[in-house]
Amino acid sequence: MRVVILWFLMAVPGLAQEHRAGAFDYYVLSLSWSPNWCALEGDARGSDQCDARHDHGWILHGLWPQYDRGYPQDCTTTERPPTRAMTARMSDIMGTSGLAWHQWRKHGTCSGLSAQDYFALSRDAYGRVTRPGVLRQVEDTLKLPAAVIEAAFLEANPAISGSGLTITCRQGHIQEARICLTRALEPRACGADVRRDCTLDDALFTPIR
Repeated sequence: MRVVILWFLMAVPGLAQEHRAGAFDYYVLSLSWSPNWCALEGDARGSDQCDARHDHGWILHGLWPQYDRGYPQDCTTTERPPTRAMTARMSDIMGTSGLAWHQWRKHGTCSGLSAQDYFALSRDAYGRVTRPGVLRQVEDTLKLPAAVIEAAFLEANPAISGSGLTITCRQGHIQEARICLTRALEPRACGADVRRDCTLDDALFTPIR
């Protein structure tokens, strides 16, 4: 039985290792298409993120420390948690202060940074990626191949390669664009566990409200 347990711990990425703050290999920048999240979940929650006055398109879901295989989460850190003012200031690009708090607790604690520096780095990373303007011009819900979204990001960001970007889907909708970055926020190839492109040819893409 002991051999079986040891094998299981070694086979599951990240499970057998202690998640130490600051000990990781690269970042995954996750951008979420807000209108689709609202259609699937946000509207039912009554989330303020979905109010048309915000005009949200690609919002910052998070900046995630990543191992070359697997990822850390919920790390022990000596850094103080963010104040309400800090998380509120992130709502312009993250949709809600609640998401900012959740991202700090799950991912930011593993960055080795203070909450203030983690949010500043997240904003910097978000600003370095051009969100394709053509996608903001969509006026009606479309069914399209997820590869079209990937192509739009690659065209808008020549420094990013196909191996450094993945598009995900959820319940038949385009969900996220995930871009892999070095710790210095330069584009790099994603690990094999991150490269899981959505293969749908008829993914739903809803317009900005």
